[in-house]
Amino acid sequence: MSQNMALKPKAAKKLLIFLGKSVLALVEAIVFAIIPKPRKNVAGEIVLITGAGSGLGRLLALKFAQLGSVLVLWDISQESNEETCKMAVEAGATRVYAYTCDCSRKEEIYRVANQVKKEVGDVSILINNAGIVTGGKFMDCPDELIEKSLDVNFKSHIWTYKAFLPAMIANNRGHLVCISSSAGLIGMNGLADYCASKFAAYGFAESIFLESFTKGQNGIKTTIVCPFFIKTGMFDGCTTGCPSLLPILEPEYAVRKIVDAILQENMYLYMPKFIYFIVFLKSFLPLKLGLLLGEYLGAFNLMDGFTGAKKKN
Repeated sequence: MSQNMALKPKAAKKLLIFLGKSVLALVEAIVFAIIPKPRKNVAGEIVLITGAGSGLGRLLALKFAQLGSVLVLWDISQESNEETCKMAVEAGATRVYAYTCDCSRKEEIYRVANQVKKEVGDVSILINNAGIVTGGKFMDCPDELIEKSLDVNFKSHIWTYKAFLPAMIANNRGHLVCISSSAGLIGMNGLADYCASKFAAYGFAESIFLESFTKGQNGIKTTIVCPFFIKTGMFDGCTTGCPSLLPILEPEYAVRKIVDAILQENMYLYMPKFIYFIVFLKSFLPLKLGLLLGEYLGAFNLMDGFTGAKKKN
């Protein structure tokens, strides 16, 4: 009895602390919903971008070049990556380093990462952007393409974290950016392997954030980006059944939102905002109603006209 009596004040104190912190967190969220968060200065920060040779990766590189960051560009195509390097210098970057790297190969990631650490320094902002899409029905997709999709879209995140996270932990400072997808939140017809890789990347990034949080490593930030299709060529031929709610995104808009999320140290970014509502509906709608909504939005036929981007030489 006396032990139970002693536990009650402790439980009450714990509850009050929780409620107090919750109120403060809610007030902070409301304030920053009205007044944008201040943007951090990334001038001089070493920013590594995978898949920098084209599309979203190239545009991210140009944006960080304008912000005065030191750029480390990775891509499987040396020619495309060198073109991005040249464009970044023209955009104002003073230090740009281009490395040819096949992000589907763990050993190559580790080798190039060691080279970066020796030649450039410790990466402070890691943007895992490299991605591929097969765009075929699951049973029609060759095993080697499924494996490559998982290797590039998900496993490369593990190996880059292994390579660059130790320095961030030692300094209690850094930023990990995961370019996932709306297909990492909701399964999509014709994108089974892609969805699997993007769900995995999302869960991995979120789990590493929680590891850092529980260890008190609050200086290491995480941003997880989940966009709908972007007009970068990767999803050429794809359509949207409801362009007013689920538009195919303009690359410049997507990059601006991503960079803002990084500079404001936001944890999650879904684009367009209707994705937040879809995820909310998914959590409680009856299955049949959810399927009816998917049919109405044309969500099951998005990949019907898929042609994809032209392969690099």
